[in-house]
Amino acid sequence: MRIAFVSAMTLIGVAGCAGGAGYGNAVATAPSATATSVIEAKPNLTWRSGGMVAAANPLAVEAGVEILKAGGSAVDAAIAVQAVLGLVEPQSSGIGGGAFLVYYDVTTGDVITYDGREVAPRGATPDMFLMADGKPMTSLAAIRSGRSIGVPGAVAMLEMAHREHGRLPWARAWQRAAQIAEEGFAVSPRLNEMITTAVAREGFPAEAAAYLTTDGRTPLPVGSTLVNRKYADSVRRIARDGAHAFREGPLADEIVAVARREPVPGTLSHEDLRAYRPNRLEPVCDTYRVYVVCGMRPPSSGGIAILSVLGTLENFEMSSMGPKTVAGWHHFIEAQRLAYADRDTYVADDRYTSVPLAGLIDKTYLSSRAVLISSVRAMTSVQPGNPPGSTPRGRDATGMGTGTSHFVIVDTRGNVVSMTTTVEGLFGSQRMAGGFFLNNQLTDFSFRPVDDAGAPIANAVAPGKKPRSSMSPTIVFRDGRFELAVGSPGGNAIIAYVSKALVGMLDWNLSPQQAVDLPNMIARGALVAEVSRADPELLEQLAALGHAFRNNRGAGEGSGLHAVRVTSDGQLVGAADPRREGRAVSVSP
Repeated sequence: MRIAFVSAMTLIGVAGCAGGAGYGNAVATAPSATATSVIEAKPNLTWRSGGMVAAANPLAVEAGVEILKAGGSAVDAAIAVQAVLGLVEPQSSGIGGGAFLVYYDVTTGDVITYDGREVAPRGATPDMFLMADGKPMTSLAAIRSGRSIGVPGAVAMLEMAHREHGRLPWARAWQRAAQIAEEGFAVSPRLNEMITTAVAREGFPAEAAAYLTTDGRTPLPVGSTLVNRKYADSVRRIARDGAHAFREGPLADEIVAVARREPVPGTLSHEDLRAYRPNRLEPVCDTYRVYVVCGMRPPSSGGIAILSVLGTLENFEMSSMGPKTVAGWHHFIEAQRLAYADRDTYVADDRYTSVPLAGLIDKTYLSSRAVLISSVRAMTSVQPGNPPGSTPRGRDATGMGTGTSHFVIVDTRGNVVSMTTTVEGLFGSQRMAGGFFLNNQLTDFSFRPVDDAGAPIANAVAPGKKPRSSMSPTIVFRDGRFELAVGSPGGNAIIAYVSKALVGMLDWNLSPQQAVDLPNMIARGALVAEVSRADPELLEQLAALGHAFRNNRGAGEGSGLHAVRVTSDGQLVGAADPRREGRAVSVSP
């Protein structure tokens, strides 16, 4: 489907092409789109830049590279990467979770998004995370309950994308994961660290403890070999039966049984599994200076919030401020505050809630929000705005999740995948079926359906509804040509991480790796600063402007940014976040 780019008021989409410009600074201003503007697709069938895989674990990267070298497409490689990540990085993503995928088709110029978000079972209720006294459950109790488990969607989504863009047989991409699971892999330092963190919180349920510890409490040591034959069996079943393996048969039976297990059983049923279908959606796109930025629409808030941050910053000369200036970071922080306030208030599953999507990224509206930013002092409080098309909403009561991963793949033909994948929390619900962890995605809903004033909360639980996400897989174009792809894990901080990387590359003339390496600053509520990477003098200057931030060591280090960009001479340059264990590996044309 060809997607014409139009203004925010009529919304959505872009068609583009391979190739691209170098790292030159964007101009300070650029004409905004009008309702009749169209960016013509420029398919380039002579792509000679080779391919690249950037992901959070070397074994997953190797699996993706192997598929590209065998002639596979970016989607074929995405399946292989996800299958291995679910095994070697189970704290973050897996086949028991969900995902969002943005795809660029170099042949047609189309940009397509795939929604593999989990859904609430038909038995879900708005008050299911409330205790008898009406107070919300504790975060840990909710996460480890059966009520947290949504219908997994990642495999069904990948199956849909493969039908449309795969070049190798479906089963081929699963082979490497099955082999690694059966032969075993070395426990990495990060996996050991995540096991240690989870054990310290209150330990694991029995099956997870048997899998990830030596005695129920002691984490598997770094370098020890971890074998998972149940995972190998599940992967081979999926390779044979596709997503149907989640709807019928022994794997489906086990998923339902685990979700309905005490304590605090959920309502997930075979009927829920059979009813699940992924969605093929148009992207949400808009201009940013000389670029066009495309991302996910609801149920993800990522695309909207990223464009909100960028649309606000478009009113300032960000390129003249630079990455080492207090002015640059101050304006970036304030733009985040405004975007998060609107995102928290208005964005949810738009099949259940009216989302003023066009209004939230409207250029005139964002200019009015930018006026609230002072160059000499931080905002003392931030309220949501009144974007065109909005209706009053209650104050959000949604928590923060961390279990996510992101990868970018460019195949040797020039097709692009930017995919963010998740089980929501650390090892998801910590309940296992078929050798993998089931998600706790439903804790991405607001635990309360209404606020203290009785106003309905947009992201409240409802049967069949998808919880709001912050996942922000992004693809950027310039002059109708593919420029870069980027994304990150990190719960609702994903919006801050990806926005930082985009500002770094598009405004501050940084390479992908330099942009990824920048310190993280997250401004949803209290400002969280990554002090291990931030200049102490810069932090002091921000404090002098009135920014009150948490500077505990380790804060802000949850990113896992991965990016690929095309240089002016047609070369692919990748970046892997040093805060994780990933790599960016090129494949010859």
